[in-house]
Amino acid sequence: MVFSSIFFLFFFLPITLMAYFFVPKSFKNIVLLLASLFFYAWGEPVYVVLMLFSAAFNYIFGLDIGRRIERGARGAKANLILAVGVNLFLLGFFKYSGFLVETVNALTGLNLPYRALPLPIGISFYTFQTMSYLIDVYRGKVRAQRSLLNFSLYVTMFPQLIAGPIVRYSDIEPALEQRSVGMVKFGAGAADFILGLAKKVLLANNLGKVFSTVQLLAPGEASVLTAWVGIFAYTLQIYFDFSGYSDMAVGLGKMFGFNFMQNFDYPYISKSITEFWRRWHISLSSWFREYVYIPLGGNRVPVLKHLRNIMVVWMLTGLWHGASWNFVLWGLYYGVLLCLEKYLLGRVLSRMPAWGKRTYTMVLVIVGWVLFSNTSLQGVGAYLGNMVGIGAPGFADGAGLYLLLSNLVLFVLGILACGPLIARGLSVLTERAPWAAALVLMLVLVLCIAYLVFDTYNPFLYFRF
Repeated sequence: MVFSSIFFLFFFLPITLMAYFFVPKSFKNIVLLLASLFFYAWGEPVYVVLMLFSAAFNYIFGLDIGRRIERGARGAKANLILAVGVNLFLLGFFKYSGFLVETVNALTGLNLPYRALPLPIGISFYTFQTMSYLIDVYRGKVRAQRSLLNFSLYVTMFPQLIAGPIVRYSDIEPALEQRSVGMVKFGAGAADFILGLAKKVLLANNLGKVFSTVQLLAPGEASVLTAWVGIFAYTLQIYFDFSGYSDMAVGLGKMFGFNFMQNFDYPYISKSITEFWRRWHISLSSWFREYVYIPLGGNRVPVLKHLRNIMVVWMLTGLWHGASWNFVLWGLYYGVLLCLEKYLLGRVLSRMPAWGKRTYTMVLVIVGWVLFSNTSLQGVGAYLGNMVGIGAPGFADGAGLYLLLSNLVLFVLGILACGPLIARGLSVLTERAPWAAALVLMLVLVLCIAYLVFDTYNPFLYFRF
């Protein structure tokens, strides 16, 4: 089940909200847990057992580690290593075992058999949440949750279950015990949800059609213009797809009394790759910084070790996104760029005008999305070649011009929505004329529903991660 579906909007969400606000406070977590399990089981009826096992396993080990830390008893570190190891094994088994066997077969010429397993939806997100919880308990940053109900809700909560943001336990620990939702907070959450839905349905879905059209072309059929139009559409699509879903998650969280972190901060206005990754998928980059980069020594080590730390983190970031060499290459690509900015390009960038910095950043980000969107390395090479004229039939052709001109309004709207202009305008409107802002949001919601009713194209890119 996805947020941008008729069933979710007209059945699941209204029924869940009515049940949640109807029951006494002591039953609200039960309602949310049952709703979350139903939400997950709707698409993953088998793997809901795996998620429940993860919740129970990490709950037990969290309690044990917490008790040992409080009493000063031995074995806390060993149990932490064991628990994190089990979490990584489950993630690796379901997500990376096929990739590992394929790689071994390719390198050795063997023909080891393997069975491709369907990827449990959201496993990358809830595994990272449970591992961060265990580590924080061990570090003494949080107390172990003694309620299995509350901890299970932390792991399974449907607003952020399948696409994040990756929620730290410390961020919602108080709300798991006690929270309230007033009209203002509920209204703010509903507004976030509607705007996120608009990003996903009105922008990402239509941009996805453009890129899908280009992908249908053989490498030698796409002109330079066509290739650039296609990847530019994908650049906008993936941002609106993922940030839209994150906005919907944040909005739903507010509607139920939780405050999730904002996962995106207008990354396409960045003036460097370093800044881009402070603004893109903030919960993931901060997770790797806190639990991998800093424990490796961060930047308080000699230069070579610092470079190693950056490359390790970004190779893992690439692998987190998918079990494929293009994701590894994508992660290493950003690792190299961040190393270059840290030690070579920093002074050059500081002297460039703002428009030059933004152009530099966006060109490199667009190239990165070529690596990300093509699952085969051959496809990556062919697409990059088309973008610079290698293997392309020419600079421009009828297909490229048609795609550009017929989607020009969509591209302009996408560019405007990538920055803070529209959000600031709506904020000003809300302050000066709340009724007008509410009317705008209602019209946007109606447009989204109309699209979902009359158009069946509704993919979700981050489902595969």
